[in-house]
Amino acid sequence: MSLMLEEARNAPERIRGQLQRNQALLADLGERLRLAEPAAAVTVARGSSDHAAGYFAYQCMKRRGIPVASLPPSLTTLAKAPWRLSGQLALAVSQSGQSPDLVATQQALAAAGARTLALVNTPQSPLGAASDTEIPLYAGEEKSVAATKSYLATLSAMAQLIGHWQEDRGLLGALDGLPERLTRALAMDWSPAIEALTGADKLMVIGRGAGLAVAQEAALKFKETCAIQAEPFSGAEVRHGPMALIGPDYPVLVFAPPGPEQAGLLELAEWLEGVGARVLLAADEGVAKRQLTLVDAGHEALQPLSVIQSFYVMVAGLAAARGSDPDRPRHLNKVTCTL
Repeated sequence: MSLMLEEARNAPERIRGQLQRNQALLADLGERLRLAEPAAAVTVARGSSDHAAGYFAYQCMKRRGIPVASLPPSLTTLAKAPWRLSGQLALAVSQSGQSPDLVATQQALAAAGARTLALVNTPQSPLGAASDTEIPLYAGEEKSVAATKSYLATLSAMAQLIGHWQEDRGLLGALDGLPERLTRALAMDWSPAIEALTGADKLMVIGRGAGLAVAQEAALKFKETCAIQAEPFSGAEVRHGPMALIGPDYPVLVFAPPGPEQAGLLELAEWLEGVGARVLLAADEGVAKRQLTLVDAGHEALQPLSVIQSFYVMVAGLAAARGSDPDRPRHLNKVTCTL
């Protein structure tokens, strides 16, 4: 078993512990955010952490009506932008909390008046020290270069924060059952995807809404672990040009979990099949035409976690089938330091 697969399988228990250990911290933070509601929010992250930040942004905008933007760190480190963020929230996300560009950006945003939060898996990191509040992920040490459990733990921490901020008892209750549902997601048979993609050199990954964040993460994992040129798109955005790439047997992975986005994604999958694409449709048991089965995560906001949990198991198997080592992708290091 690769380290990547072992760590992905460890995610449900890590999340169970995280939800318990962060309960008081995030309940207090949610109350403070309600009492002094930020006018807007920005996120600072790279790679898988930036995909997770996209999940936070969608949930924050949907539930709080607060606009959220992802800031390129180079605006601080290279362009020296004159930030003015009084009354705004700055959320930095990192596994290691060590990258100099993230730390420098967080420090600049704090100096510009922002309230700063950091979601970090490594305790006592420079990024945590640069922030007003550090939210630990408690994912444990992640040795594989390809992040899995830390990404899932980031999403669950964000969902718990949003749940307390919104005082959403339904979401908080669903989080209690999330580890068990993720354990079930680990057992889903996604072997049809391995069979279809073992010889692939390119594909599209499609999601929508909060699910775009896991489509982006999945596309990155295809690149990292399998050397497949995978591109992520929103189910709406893909109609504005990228569909011109679709030809006979072009592989397309569509994530269509339960929720308001599902109907449009199912319609899109049917259209793609009609023009000859090799469609791999991931959906819940209520969708008869699915090729890959998703476990219902118990709440609309948590569906992306179930999706990516099953995906990680599949992509680790796909890497092995292609003769790749998912723990040591070529040219990559676990910690990337940029400016």
